[in-house]
Amino acid sequence: MAVTYDDSMFKDTFEHEYTWLKGFMRNVRRFANRPAVIDPDTNRSWTYRELNAEANRLANALKSFGVKKDDVVMGALRNSPEFAFMYTGPRKIGAIFLAANFNLACGEMALLINHNKPKVVVYSASIASMMEEASKICLWKPEVFVMADNLEGLALPKGHVSYEDFVKNGAEAEPEIDFRPHIYDEVLRLCTSGTTSLPKFVPVNDINEVLSAHDVIMHYPMNPHDVTLNMTPWFHRGGCHSGGVCPCFYAGAAVVVMRSFRPQTSLDWCEKYKISFIMGAPANLEMLSRVQEKNPRDISSLRGIVTMGAPLSRADCIRFGSVLTKNIFNGYGTTETFWNSFLRPYNLPDGAGSVGVSCTDDEVRVVRLHEDGSRAEPDELVPTDSTTEGEIIICSPAKTTYSYFRNDEMASQKFYKGWMYTGDTGVWDEDWIVTVKGRKDDMMVVSGENIYPAQIEEAILENEKVKDCIVTSVPDKVRGQAVCAYVIAESEDLTVRELNEFCAQSKMLSKYKRPRYFAIVKEIPFTATGKKQHSKMRAQAQKDLEAGILVRV
Repeated sequence: MAVTYDDSMFKDTFEHEYTWLKGFMRNVRRFANRPAVIDPDTNRSWTYRELNAEANRLANALKSFGVKKDDVVMGALRNSPEFAFMYTGPRKIGAIFLAANFNLACGEMALLINHNKPKVVVYSASIASMMEEASKICLWKPEVFVMADNLEGLALPKGHVSYEDFVKNGAEAEPEIDFRPHIYDEVLRLCTSGTTSLPKFVPVNDINEVLSAHDVIMHYPMNPHDVTLNMTPWFHRGGCHSGGVCPCFYAGAAVVVMRSFRPQTSLDWCEKYKISFIMGAPANLEMLSRVQEKNPRDISSLRGIVTMGAPLSRADCIRFGSVLTKNIFNGYGTTETFWNSFLRPYNLPDGAGSVGVSCTDDEVRVVRLHEDGSRAEPDELVPTDSTTEGEIIICSPAKTTYSYFRNDEMASQKFYKGWMYTGDTGVWDEDWIVTVKGRKDDMMVVSGENIYPAQIEEAILENEKVKDCIVTSVPDKVRGQAVCAYVIAESEDLTVRELNEFCAQSKMLSKYKRPRYFAIVKEIPFTATGKKQHSKMRAQAQKDLEAGILVRV
């Protein structure tokens, strides 16, 4: 391609120097003595200089175990200092940080390890028993399993090492490397639920990291004096990128570590550490509001509350704005694309219920639903009449790689011509403001986690007393949705209690996927072609819940 100037230095500099790590290192130099990580549970904190030293110790320790460029290191970690070290350290030697869901069951974790083949696995001590079992049954054997964040003082599983021992000989100096970083290098890999026990794996490259950080810095806006508290897990896209370690360390701000959500503690820390932004699901904000109403704290430092996962109601916006802060933000997006539309404080409460308009560098559209189930073209738009329902699609070239790791079939279904087809259905108005209406598929969202019925049905069907089953969901104030299972018994003595115990013991069902309601029934609905009718069952489940047919466990 002909150019009108010598672009060689620009290309070379942009492609190799415009990386997230370069931004972090700028902050290590200019904010060396400013706090980067605050861990109230252990009364510890790290400045940017100290965080960099810990990241280097980890990077050099990984090198000693043979980890090199494009190798995978896995972290199944609660929000913790070690998560921050894992987020930063591996990329110094060109390794890929796989941020795994620590809530998985051992069988699910083993599948994840087999698929990604990590050389090193670092996990929180709170899941030691699960990880010990996973390490025994996984076919791929990492070089080492490392137990971290051991607040509980738990015994080290046989053959595993402690994080402290793993990094004790790691030098604090910058590790030597034999490659030149590039903005298209994969540096992070995230998990999002699939239709089977194995999640989909989302590669995130370096320029995605930089531009995701820019998106937050621009929309909050965020600056080096901010202190953030993300009440959701950092292994999520929203946890990591919405006020988590990605934008904060790139902007020079500080993160406060919260391992699990505690509303009273969240408000105490807002007051103590002068937190400026908190992030959480609508259910988190509801609990914060209750506590603040009963026992108010001084949270005047808050400049904003960011929530994702579900739209806010008008009444909630007014209440949260009155009790917590007037600056409420509500984002909509996916693991693959981060957030892509945004309601700002000036959009609320009038815009409540919608997901707002597209973010600055993104575009969100609503395209036609074809009767034959085929995919619409990106320009087959539904009318902007707030009535005609279509599929929501997203163009987000800055924040997605438009791919899944070793899952070309799913990638071809979800990504097309620079757009992601979300599976969400919705409507929009003449201002292109989108409102979500439902799902094309059977996916459920429980406590911010995407779940598909097929995996749960497969696990239940392993019970020899079960002939068939269908899984769906009912609304839940705390979790958003709760899983329920309708079961046809093979044996007449099958009980709900027995079903619950069977699910609790399953190696393929993590806790958040287990049904909270059961019903033993004579039949379940099928289509003429023999497919289970999940949409019909979902509509019936609400009525059955109210009638007491579904039994809570």
